[in-house]
Amino acid sequence: METRVTKMLGIQYPIIQGGMAWVAEHHLAAAVSAAGGLGLIGGANAPGEVVREEIRKAKELTDKPFGVNVMLMSPYADDVAKVVVEEGIQVVTTGAGNPEKYMDLWKSAKIKVIPVVASVALAKRMEKYGADAVVAEGCESGGHIGEATTMTLVPQVKDAVSIPVIAAGGIGDGRGIAASFMLGAEAVQIGTRFVVANESIVHENYKQRIIKAKDIDSAVTGRSHGHPIRGLRNKMTREYLKMEQEGKSFEELEYLTLGSLRRAVQEGDVQEGTVMAGQIAGMIGKEQSCKEIIEEMMAEASALLK
Repeated sequence: METRVTKMLGIQYPIIQGGMAWVAEHHLAAAVSAAGGLGLIGGANAPGEVVREEIRKAKELTDKPFGVNVMLMSPYADDVAKVVVEEGIQVVTTGAGNPEKYMDLWKSAKIKVIPVVASVALAKRMEKYGADAVVAEGCESGGHIGEATTMTLVPQVKDAVSIPVIAAGGIGDGRGIAASFMLGAEAVQIGTRFVVANESIVHENYKQRIIKAKDIDSAVTGRSHGHPIRGLRNKMTREYLKMEQEGKSFEELEYLTLGSLRRAVQEGDVQEGTVMAGQIAGMIGKEQSCKEIIEEMMAEASALLK
């Protein structure tokens, strides 16, 4: 299934793995790329040298293209922006902000820049500043979210820009890929389904929490201070939502979640940790290899798009 995105990135399938903090490290990125998609290393809040090490480890595992997701809110964003250039990374996606300050640096290094956007206005601005494509991410996705759904955001972004649009949010099987293409996308970005991949280093408790999730099991915290995050309901989300209703300060709420994603991912604390996952979690019922996940989704999507 050749599109402008597959040609631009040199990949077999129009599937990009989400750059999920604490989850998207070298094992997962390399496995997705080796299976024909585009794997991403999530820069998250990691220092530049940690990201450099992850890039070099991924290169040992695959000779296929992979990228880095630069979290623009990170205190180390400036360092990571330089590291991707020094390490010869060909694709960068960005989240949680506006990457304009790094555009000249990255474009002069011939890096393909693909910002994640949650609005038409930001998509148009990114095209103006030289983005090669945009990821239009709907609020069904896990982690930090905007307001618009994938179904409404993707066609509006498609109509507003001439660069390729990649759909994200609520996509976890071939039906979602086919629907995204009908909306005008030329690739998809998938996060939650890859969290439960065999190659994912996420704690087994976290994986099982996703596998056992039902359609109504996700919750959004942080709306009161303008930083909504989607995850699976647990003791922490119940406490957080209660504190939000009581009008607690941003600082008090932040203290409650300090280190909670790392605890869930690495230590398996799925009660008081943050279990980031999209609404698609209710459709995921098993662990598979990245190769099996991609080939299964592509076979289903291809049959539907004939």
